[in-house]
Amino acid sequence: MNFTSESSGKRIPCFRVLDDNGYPIAGSIFEQVNKEIAVRMYSGMVTLQIMDTILYETQRQGRISFYLTSTGEEAINLASAAALSPDDVVLPQYREPGVLLWRGFTLQEFANQCFGNEADYGKGRQMPIHYGSQKHNYFTVSSPIATQLPQAAGVAYSLKMDKKDACVVTYMGDGGTSEGDFHAALNFAAVTEVPVIFICRNNGWAISTPITEQFRSDGVVVRGQAYGIRSIRVDGNDALAVYNSVRTARQTAINEQRPILIEALTYRVGHHSTSDDSTKYRAVDEIEHWKTAQNPVARFRKWVQGNGWWTDEYESEFRSNIRKQLMEAIQLAARKEKPPIANLFTDVYEENAPNLVEQERSLGETIKKHPQDYPSDVPL
Repeated sequence: MNFTSESSGKRIPCFRVLDDNGYPIAGSIFEQVNKEIAVRMYSGMVTLQIMDTILYETQRQGRISFYLTSTGEEAINLASAAALSPDDVVLPQYREPGVLLWRGFTLQEFANQCFGNEADYGKGRQMPIHYGSQKHNYFTVSSPIATQLPQAAGVAYSLKMDKKDACVVTYMGDGGTSEGDFHAALNFAAVTEVPVIFICRNNGWAISTPITEQFRSDGVVVRGQAYGIRSIRVDGNDALAVYNSVRTARQTAINEQRPILIEALTYRVGHHSTSDDSTKYRAVDEIEHWKTAQNPVARFRKWVQGNGWWTDEYESEFRSNIRKQLMEAIQLAARKEKPPIANLFTDVYEENAPNLVEQERSLGETIKKHPQDYPSDVPL
């Protein structure tokens, strides 16, 4: 008898292009990024950083109900988005607003969704940060973990049947790989040979559960091999490494009609959400180390600025301009009316079912009977 070992004893290597100081690593083979793409990637990372800071503070002021940041994961957001085509379909988790930002979603559109006003495409029926845009091929965020993964495999199957020159890209955190949907999705994608890229943001924490308590395998990348899926581990804080790996994965997924798994190693610098205090379960020194020494925005800036494509003066001017734009967007979003309560009962059936008609009538009567219990700024 010969039992297969539970571990090879050797970790899968991590693909990197830039070292911690923003210098190309000797011997790294990668596709160079031109000035236009590099500057756009970096400015997007800065914009996302500012948006997260201000909207997080907006929630703390009680102006919106919830928020969740992508702090520490900006490179995965913008670099992966830059490597894709606008025709590629994205099924996000909830920490990928930078992908939508890259595709042209405006600061005003982000603010409208967070405030749930009449201009929100979701008509105020979802929590803040649950963005979606049909125009940008970006499926709406849904809260349940990993449900988007088997859906992504299904969407990729439809692209394959229609012979589209595009792929599907779906994101998850390390916690998402502990859900059954992750395994079902990978197996389905492998067996049906569909063009889908699974990107795992392995940021070390599934809310308060560390990866050491989630799995004993060598991270997530080895799970791809178990399902017959080509996989790679990449430094998620290295924008050039993420860009190159996703770009190559896209070409492979489309040309060879096969799924790809990318494990991007990073760290969730912020709290899981505004409902969490991560200092209760991890050391402040650990957070500070990743916030400073391993900051993906600072690392990429060193490379961009080293090429002569960015300056300290432009940095200050750009940050000031984005803050001003965002504050104006927030003020406008806050002034807009809320969607009418009647919208709660639409968009499910072509003609409302009898039970929904009854529920709408009952709700209207209840509001009239107890008006003090309902917000006065929400039209009926």
